[in-house]
Amino acid sequence: MCRLAVANSPEGIQYVAALDAAGRSEFLSLADSNHVVLRSLQPVAGSDSSAANWAADACDAERARIHSAVSRLAEICDRLEHEGCPVVVIKTLEHWPDLGNDLDLYTTAPEPRVVCVMRRCFEAHVEPRSWGDRLAQKWNFTIPGLRESIEIHIQRLGQMGEHTRLARRFHDRRQIRNIGGFDFNVPAPEQAVIVATLQRMYRHFYLRVCDVVNTARLVDSGALDFALLHRSANEGGIWPGVATYLKVVSDYIALYRGRGLELPPEVLSEALFGGEKIEVKDRFLRVPVVPEGATLFTRQALATALAGDVPATFRLTLLPPLASAAAIAYKFTGSDKGIW
Repeated sequence: MCRLAVANSPEGIQYVAALDAAGRSEFLSLADSNHVVLRSLQPVAGSDSSAANWAADACDAERARIHSAVSRLAEICDRLEHEGCPVVVIKTLEHWPDLGNDLDLYTTAPEPRVVCVMRRCFEAHVEPRSWGDRLAQKWNFTIPGLRESIEIHIQRLGQMGEHTRLARRFHDRRQIRNIGGFDFNVPAPEQAVIVATLQRMYRHFYLRVCDVVNTARLVDSGALDFALLHRSANEGGIWPGVATYLKVVSDYIALYRGRGLELPPEVLSEALFGGEKIEVKDRFLRVPVVPEGATLFTRQALATALAGDVPATFRLTLLPPLASAAAIAYKFTGSDKGIW
């Protein structure tokens, strides 16, 4: 899958062609989990291998799902904007031509207005919110007829909702991008890297293949302003995480195309670790929580405290007990639902 999504490798095509029906089903499931169905199967569909027809059918089905989701997302964004809820589509459209299973938005509007619009205009159902969701001011909605859930981050970003000024930049520097024939407000390149870092290095501690492909494409395009990225990440106390995220992506992509990303010296020197710490486990590229993840959190909390941001510092102090409660709940019930 990585060889196909990253480098369109002939060896990858041969590998898929040699799979039996069960193997192809598992491959498709894995590609879906990593949001690279089209990017990994289009090379197979365009080949003369025995798997070409199967891959083409899978791509057609995925394109139909994506078209339905994107057209509905455009409708939701337009309505929210019209109702005084400025939005930026974060994470979701970075996967293009693929699409994730959640449609993620950020808005500067107040919570009551956003919830009212979603309920009134789309008959949206509000999903139960965990403690972590409430701290982060994150709401999840399901809409009749839409397979994907809508996740809206309201005025805050970060695992504890600690970022307000950094989050505001997503609105202030948003750009228009045409996707599937629809215009969307999307983050500037620097904000796209920041939100990927927040999600992968400070919350979930794993990367998907799509993260590697998306970030490599962005860096290779030359659109990323590293100086601006450095300043923005520093203000949020997450520059070590950003530098580490970029180094991990560079190291991993080098495995499949023979060269890494062209990163400035300050990125390489200030990254805490690289691809050597990443373990492939349970479908994803895992970042060790201890000590690597814990070190990133400690540095963020210290930088936030030294900057004098008392509210954000307080929020960050809630993370260790919340994470411990989630771990205990998972150990005894097999789920951290309601906590994390």
